[in-house]
Amino acid sequence: MSRKRITKVTAGIVGALLLLSGCSAQTGTGGSGSADLSKVDYNGTITMVNKYSDPSTSKYFPAMAAAFEKLHPGVKVNIQQESDQGYKDKIKVLASSNSIPDIYFVWAGSYAKQYVDAGFAMNLTSQIGPGTAWNKTLAPSAVKAGVYNGKNYGIPIDLDAKFMVYNKKIFADNGITVPKTFEELLSTCQTLKNKGITPINFGNVDGWPALHYVTQLNAYDVPATTLNSDYTSAQGKFTDPGYVKALTQFKELLTQCTPTPTASNGINHTDAQVGFAADKSAMMYLEWVEFGLLDNTQLAKDGWSFFQLPAASDAAGSTTTLEGAPDEFLINPKSKNPALAVAFMKFVVSKKNAAEMQTLMVGYPSPVNGSMTPANSSPQSIEALDAVNKASNLAIWLDTVTPPAVASAYLAGGEALVSGTSTPAQVMQSVQKAAASSH
Repeated sequence: MSRKRITKVTAGIVGALLLLSGCSAQTGTGGSGSADLSKVDYNGTITMVNKYSDPSTSKYFPAMAAAFEKLHPGVKVNIQQESDQGYKDKIKVLASSNSIPDIYFVWAGSYAKQYVDAGFAMNLTSQIGPGTAWNKTLAPSAVKAGVYNGKNYGIPIDLDAKFMVYNKKIFADNGITVPKTFEELLSTCQTLKNKGITPINFGNVDGWPALHYVTQLNAYDVPATTLNSDYTSAQGKFTDPGYVKALTQFKELLTQCTPTPTASNGINHTDAQVGFAADKSAMMYLEWVEFGLLDNTQLAKDGWSFFQLPAASDAAGSTTTLEGAPDEFLINPKSKNPALAVAFMKFVVSKKNAAEMQTLMVGYPSPVNGSMTPANSSPQSIEALDAVNKASNLAIWLDTVTPPAVASAYLAGGEALVSGTSTPAQVMQSVQKAAASSH
């Protein structure tokens, strides 16, 4: 259930939003959200558009709408659900026609920020910002991911993170302990290879699996202030030496730990994951939302756990940052009843209803504190939530946190690095050129 990436469609949405940003800023509320959200009129109709039409996720929001309507007979909640690609196409059309619905889905990072900057998102700091009652019920890192330009706009609906999953039996049988540093991870790979065991399965046919490694390594190797400035500022330069170091480390891991380092662009991530679950390797870098795919496999029989991809011993960045991000919803500031839209989202993102999400949205962890319990979640998922809560920050996926041109350059550069046609320094030259073109 790995999240589908959005790099290739973002540029078109940027254009649509830029065309409308001027007129949106003149509405009075724009992206500031000056409407009074403290008084809710439980009458009227609100509309949500999301990307959860897949059968494994499609039941949750209609169920929430029905329950909310039962509580408030004067309310009608229209839920429109699309596929990932269908949603990307639909929201672009809605943005182009200035017809954004009351509540709509966004991927955290630069994708969401486009809507904020264009005036299509309401400032929700008074509702979900620091010190508010709603804020205190949510994982801090999930809320923080929805902060843009210093204000709270995003409402987290789910939560994801990236971990190195390992086969406990293979580790135990070969006397291997969990590596604490990047250097120890490479040493572990060599130990496994010496015993004829594939250390890490890896497939990069879609490009984003490589960027997931780089996302975490960038957070470790580049000082946090520099990283944040490069990712979010219009003046991003990407010249810190830590960027080249991160790509060099990824190449080292690829070469020393994976079975087909230069051929991985031809291997599907899903196929690699299936092979890992069938004991074809000792480890694999997986998303939290993929944990459920390991049920009823040989790996499940062997036993498995996970650890955070370790940082190098001389890391110059934040070693307490964990790669991951929530998916989010934004509220349209031009909604006829924004207070009702916020009230519905508070209802959805509550402890009681978030617990329902564990059964109605298969494999999607909730950011609501206390909603995941031994009764509805695996021990590994509960442990993952603890890891997310302990993280000082979430490193949002590289292909969604950076500007579209930079994301595309990183995507192409990652594939070139895997195939051996570019060096880390050459990849960063392309990224720097893309960043300059975005200014």
